[in-house]
Amino acid sequence: MDYVIEIIGKRIAGDIVWSNDISAALRKWRSIFRVSQSELAKALGVAPSVINNYEKGKRTPGAKFVKRYVEALLRIDAERGWLVARDLMKSININPLAIIDIGEYDSPVKLDDIIFVTKGILLNSVFQIKPLYGYTIIDSINAIQVLSGNEFIQIMGATSERVLVFTKVSTGRSPMIAIRVAPIKPAAVVFHGGRRIDPLAIALADKESIPLILSLSSNVEELINGLRGLRQKISL
Repeated sequence: MDYVIEIIGKRIAGDIVWSNDISAALRKWRSIFRVSQSELAKALGVAPSVINNYEKGKRTPGAKFVKRYVEALLRIDAERGWLVARDLMKSININPLAIIDIGEYDSPVKLDDIIFVTKGILLNSVFQIKPLYGYTIIDSINAIQVLSGNEFIQIMGATSERVLVFTKVSTGRSPMIAIRVAPIKPAAVVFHGGRRIDPLAIALADKESIPLILSLSSNVEELINGLRGLRQKISL
């Protein structure tokens, strides 16, 4: 659920910052979450008058305050059982059955770093090396069962310059065929779960000029920890 909340939080914060009337956008989202000014002020550790001033346009919030504002709304929603977040999750087509984890990198990550943290082996020889700004870890079995074509695009996250990691892979043919017909392509692909990758999957990766990596990580948790670890390394 953590990655889902992060995506929702970024969407809300982006909507507020991008708005022509930030004060109105703040009020809108507080209303959507059905939180009073006093409740929000308590969660933020400020006086209710501070919230009132921001929402009336008497003060202009910076990015840090908007982030804290949204995080406070989400914390209150968590205490209420994620009543609003669950509806928002549906509206932006986030499917937790198919997506195991999503992360964005603030600075570009090299392909060699991805290979290292996934304990990977590069399978193809024709590809473009691009900077990677995020990752999506996918349950390939559930993805096939529950994702439509349009929803497949949603797994790209904030940018297509990312690595798609498919778990529970047997031969890798189905994921590469899905990527082949998708209008948006990832910058790299990792397979986890199989040991004998279909030559067609490798040929399709070559045709799309996408690096194809076979991960030898012992389990999905190790994959997640490795890719998340790169986020922490970048932030230091």
